[in-house]
Amino acid sequence: MEIGPIWRAMMRNKTGAILIALQIAVTMAIMVNAISIMQERTRVMSRSTGIDEHNIFHIASIGFAEDFNERVTIEEDLAALRGMPGVVNAIQSNSLPLSGGGWSMGFQTEPGAEIDGTSAAVYFVDEHGLDTFGLNLLAGENFSQTDIAWRERSATDWPDKTLVTRAMAEALYPDDPDGALGKTIYVIDDDPVTIIGIIEQMQAPWNGWDGVERVVLTPTHTLFGSTRYIIRTEPGMRDEIMPQVEELLAERNKDRIVRSMRSMDETRERSYRADSSMIKMLTFTIVLLVAITALGIVGLASFSVNRRTRQIGTRRALGASKAAILRYFMTENFLISLVGVLVGAGLTVGLNMFMVETFSLTRISWYLVPAAMLILCIVGQIAVFQPARRASSVPPAVATRTV
Repeated sequence: MEIGPIWRAMMRNKTGAILIALQIAVTMAIMVNAISIMQERTRVMSRSTGIDEHNIFHIASIGFAEDFNERVTIEEDLAALRGMPGVVNAIQSNSLPLSGGGWSMGFQTEPGAEIDGTSAAVYFVDEHGLDTFGLNLLAGENFSQTDIAWRERSATDWPDKTLVTRAMAEALYPDDPDGALGKTIYVIDDDPVTIIGIIEQMQAPWNGWDGVERVVLTPTHTLFGSTRYIIRTEPGMRDEIMPQVEELLAERNKDRIVRSMRSMDETRERSYRADSSMIKMLTFTIVLLVAITALGIVGLASFSVNRRTRQIGTRRALGASKAAILRYFMTENFLISLVGVLVGAGLTVGLNMFMVETFSLTRISWYLVPAAMLILCIVGQIAVFQPARRASSVPPAVATRTV
C-alpha cells in the first residue's frame, strides 16, 4: 500500500488529524520532561548519607525540672546507652543527616571578615561520633576524650580541632584536597580550627542543599536544654532495642520528657516524602495523558470509520481484502502519530531547555526522546486497532445500502 495516497486522502480532512498529532506532541513533551524530573528525584532520594542508616535511630530528651542537671544527665545517659547489650555506640549530637534541622557555618582558608567562606553543616559529636555514625575515616585521626568541650547555647568560641568530609576538603582546597589534612581553617572570620581528619562521606541535614556533602564534625557536647541521642545497634537489632532505650531513658530520670524516637529509615522517608509524592503525581499525570491521547485516537478512528463506511464497502466490493482495509487505517494512524512525535521531539527539547534555564533542572537523557517516540507510536497502533478491525469487517453490500 502506497503511503502517498493515504497521506493525500488524510489531508483533505485534516482537522482531526492535526488535533490528534498536536495532542500526541504535547503528551510527549510533558511525558519526557516528567520522566526526567522523576529520574532526577529518584537519584537524589537514593543518595547515600555515608552513615549506617539501617542500624541507627535517634531520640530526644528535654529536661523541665528547675534542678535538672543537663550535663550530669547526658554523661550518665551515654554511659547507660553504651553499656546496653546490642548497642554498638551512642552519642549526643545536635542533628543527623536528613533530619531537616541543624547548624551551618562558613569556613575559610584565610582569616578576615572580607574573605568569602565555604558553608558546611556542623555536627557536634564526641570521640564516639565516627563509630556511632559508622563513618569511614580516610586520613588523619579521630577526636580524643580530652578534645571534647561543653558548649552553652550562648557560646561563640570553637574547639581548635575538626574533622571534615572529602567534599568539604575539595571545596576548601580544590587544587589539593588531600593536603587539607593538618591545615588551619577559620570560622567566624578569624577563629582558627585545625583539620585533624578527613571523612569519606556524610550528608547534611538538608537534602535539597547544593552542598549536601559538605560536613564538619566538631568535638563538642551541647547544653541547649534539649538533647538528641543517636544510637547505633548491632545489625538487625534496632527495632528490638528502640523501645528498650525509650523505657531506659524514661525510667532513669523523671525530670525530663523523652520523645521523637525515630529510626534513620523513617527519617529518610520523612525527608523525601515530598519527592515521593511528586513522583507519584507525575506518574499519574503521565498515565492519564497517555490514556487521554489513546482515547482521542480511538475517537478519531471511529469517527473516520463511521464517516467512510460507504467508501470502505465500495473498496471491499472492488476486491479489497480485510487485511488491506485494516492496514489502511493502521498506516493512516501511524502517519498521524509520526508527525505528532516529530513535533513532540521539538517541544520536548524546547520545554527542557526552558526548565533547565528557569528551574536549574538537569537536561533530559538522550534516550528518553526516541523511547517516548516509539512508545507513543505503539500506543497509537494499539488504540486504532479495534476501530480499524471494525472497518475491515464492513461487508461489500454496505456500498449499495448506505445512503
